[in-house]
Amino acid sequence: YHPLHFAGGILTNHVSLPLWLVVVLVALAAWSALDRLLVPSVRWVLRRRVNHAIEEVNARLRITIPHFQLTKRQVLIDRLLYDPQVLSAVEAHAKEQGMPREVAMATVERYAHEIVPSFNAYAYFRLGYALARGAARMLYRVRLGHVDEEKLAAIPRDSTVVFLMNHRSNMDYVLVAYLVADRTALSYAVGEWARIWPLQQLIRSMGAYFVRRNSKDALYRRVLERYIQMATAAGVPQAVYPEGGLTRDGKLRLPKLGILEYMMRGFDPDGPRDLLFIPVGINYDRVLEDRSLLRDVETKSPPADSGGALGNTLRFVGRNLWQMARQKWHRFGYACVNLGPPFSARAWLERQTASGKPLDVRSLSREERAPHIEKLAKELMTEIGRAIPVLPAALVATVLLDRDEPQSELEIKSAAQRLLDELTQAGARAYVPRGDLDYAIGFGLRMLTLRRLVTVEDGLYRTVESERLVLRYYANSIAHLRAVGEGDAGVAPTP
Repeated sequence: YHPLHFAGGILTNHVSLPLWLVVVLVALAAWSALDRLLVPSVRWVLRRRVNHAIEEVNARLRITIPHFQLTKRQVLIDRLLYDPQVLSAVEAHAKEQGMPREVAMATVERYAHEIVPSFNAYAYFRLGYALARGAARMLYRVRLGHVDEEKLAAIPRDSTVVFLMNHRSNMDYVLVAYLVADRTALSYAVGEWARIWPLQQLIRSMGAYFVRRNSKDALYRRVLERYIQMATAAGVPQAVYPEGGLTRDGKLRLPKLGILEYMMRGFDPDGPRDLLFIPVGINYDRVLEDRSLLRDVETKSPPADSGGALGNTLRFVGRNLWQMARQKWHRFGYACVNLGPPFSARAWLERQTASGKPLDVRSLSREERAPHIEKLAKELMTEIGRAIPVLPAALVATVLLDRDEPQSELEIKSAAQRLLDELTQAGARAYVPRGDLDYAIGFGLRMLTLRRLVTVEDGLYRTVESERLVLRYYANSIAHLRAVGEGDAGVAPTP
């Protein structure tokens, strides 16, 4: 120990420290300065930019972003954790399983973190929109077909809007988000396929919430139900696939009633917000996953897991990049979206009567509620089916399969005209490129011949026998429209 000496009030002795300790002290000092000075400034700058983006976006959106979506994620998780219905479910679960309440609460907390999104308006409208626009327009000739603008413009601003869509491709998320970006920011219900790093972080920042489609866990279902009801009551615009998954054979699937039932169980018909369902019909001249989906039909095997799906995607991307390198790549035809007229849940309940009063499903038992939810699902699926656009590939595939013999282009065009008239009279909405049916049929034939689904010899077109299942897949996308024309009510819901 050496005492310190002062010479004229100046410290003259030196203090020696190990190099590792100096490094640690400097690092701590830098971290403290960063935490106290720089981080708040950067956070303030970022928050200012985000707020500016939100104000700019809300000024042009027809359905503005509700405060619920802008609330911090942890706050929403806490609200969900301590929701009275969730707490009641926790008590029941803990008692039934013979476990401490804290263990059940930890499970609920895990579910809440899995479900609740972390919506970022800046990421959604800057990054997400740019990616969606670029991907959709690179792969397809994107079109927004029929839209009932007058009825959509009349939607009250305090309503909760839910876009109900048929599910043909994983591109549906990208396509619809891009095409309705000038109307609202959608919160998607996304399946477990997307829960892979870093995709799930990106999807969650876009406002999507993850759903375990076939979970039998009552506690999980209660947490999911309460989140959906909280978001719906707060006016969050949502996008839901009632089919619950991708169509495997091209036909509309029977609807799953879970999310629809959750929404109706939490809907107050006398409350300040109406619940409006907007039917959305989606169709493609080519679905990226068509052969993978049909393989599931042929082999009766379950859908591929996320790893298998990722492998198939990478192989598909690799093949197309190789075609691009050889300048032999073409876009995959037209992708079209139709928006049907809004369907009011309040008006529908008023048309149903229970003891002479408008129906309120909240007061019904599960057995009493089920037939009403099934009826509602049937009507909504019929509206979605009507909104699905008729595209060139589907029209041509139907004509070729109707007559199992070689046909000339003139015969195909004549039959397509008759079929289109039949579908239009049944209320179908067709997208005819350039308003020219001759061009549309020629385009559809070119799409199918390029894929070697159809061959042409001596001016006659014939289907390739081994590819008829793929042709049927595209014909099935509009098959229900012919059934409606023959008096069929459309798709019936699952019991």
